[in-house]
Amino acid sequence: MIDQQIGALFVQIAYIGASAAFILGLRGLTKPETARRGMQLAAFGMLLAIVGTLLNHEIVSYQFIIIGLVVGSAIGLPMGLLVPMTAMPQRIAVSHMFGALAVTLVGIAEFLHYRDVPGGPGVIKMTALGFETLFGALTITGSFMAFGKLQGFITGRPVTFPAQKVINAAVFFGAVGLYAALVLTQSGGSTESGLIMFAVMTVLALVIGVTLVLPIGGADMPVVVSLLNSYAGLAASATGFAIGNNILIVAGALDGASGFILSILMSKAMNRSFANVLFGAFGGEKAAVSAKSAEGLTTRSVTPEDAAMRIGYARNVIIVPGYGMAVAQAQHAVRELAELIEKRGGRVRFAIHPVAGRMPGHMNVLLAEANVPYDHLFDLDEINEEFHACDVALVLGANDVTNPAAKGDPSSPIYGMPILNVQDAEQVIVVKRGMATGFAGIENELFYLDKTSMLFGDAKSVLSQVVTEVKGL
Repeated sequence: MIDQQIGALFVQIAYIGASAAFILGLRGLTKPETARRGMQLAAFGMLLAIVGTLLNHEIVSYQFIIIGLVVGSAIGLPMGLLVPMTAMPQRIAVSHMFGALAVTLVGIAEFLHYRDVPGGPGVIKMTALGFETLFGALTITGSFMAFGKLQGFITGRPVTFPAQKVINAAVFFGAVGLYAALVLTQSGGSTESGLIMFAVMTVLALVIGVTLVLPIGGADMPVVVSLLNSYAGLAASATGFAIGNNILIVAGALDGASGFILSILMSKAMNRSFANVLFGAFGGEKAAVSAKSAEGLTTRSVTPEDAAMRIGYARNVIIVPGYGMAVAQAQHAVRELAELIEKRGGRVRFAIHPVAGRMPGHMNVLLAEANVPYDHLFDLDEINEEFHACDVALVLGANDVTNPAAKGDPSSPIYGMPILNVQDAEQVIVVKRGMATGFAGIENELFYLDKTSMLFGDAKSVLSQVVTEVKGL
């Protein structure tokens, strides 16, 4: 008995330490210069949580736990070490899917556990069980759909069909109605009707995950990733209440709340209605509105040699990274170019749009990997008023986040979305493979301005040529 009490005390101490590490780690993620330390603290907190859980006296056999640890490590280690930074959004979506799968399986197991318990689980526990299964199941399929759109085997354009909102609402309220019925009856798995209701609710939740993400366009993927993160966290927190695990409650609440707040901020950054985000009706809100055609407009191309002359002698350069930089893995070439400009007496800053790339903070992560100094990174609000004094704005594969149509064309699907004021720079050089449109599927007016020159080619390749030319100036 004494040994069990000591063990239980150690578990709770480990959980308190893990909770503190999670909170401090999350705080560290609020600034680029402390983000690495924040991640290390969060990882240490997770280690404490795992160790504390493994010492729980209620564990009667470690056989399947060891198998799970081995299999999980075998999957997680390659994902962490081998997946390229360009595929990080997809990896995160897959992580959400696996986390949600674990939560859902725990919910199903706990529900079935009450088959032999008279009176069922009770209102509070049934509320937690139903919530974790409902949100866990929709996050499984929602994350898979997001992974498919990011990977490209599911179309990145919004997919809609007649009466979609009506059908989505019917499925959603059907699942919520069954959830309410389960809570009221507290049946657990003790009755056949309870089992049927629980099974149907789970299936409907899986359907909701598909219908939630299907009508979302690729341009809105950063918000989707953030929102799914919130759902997974909320489901994990509910799991903590269901099985009486304090660390799950704390970690899930932190994850759910931070993801929810981030989703609101991302929606604001994209001028999206958060109500539409919650119900999966965004990504195509203005699909019926046609954007301006590029017919009759011409672009002006530039060679790497010409671009090097302009950049090398510029005193004030702002670099705008986008998904094209990520695809080309050009972040190291960008850092080298920035260092050359600074050695020649120029000033270099990086303008980071909050939804550049395919996940929140995508550009920050890539530039940090290339050891770009944190104090060179500026968000939209900090840098936008500086473009008018900029000699050269170098745009690397960014499209919709630099499109002036967001400010001047009410017919544009992205009208009202905050953009980087690249068009205010004295000269603009845009690095792109071709003239393909961005995720929003519309032409970028920036490309056709008199001050804009297009440097066509793979970003890594052409920037390497520019670096060579700048060295020879």
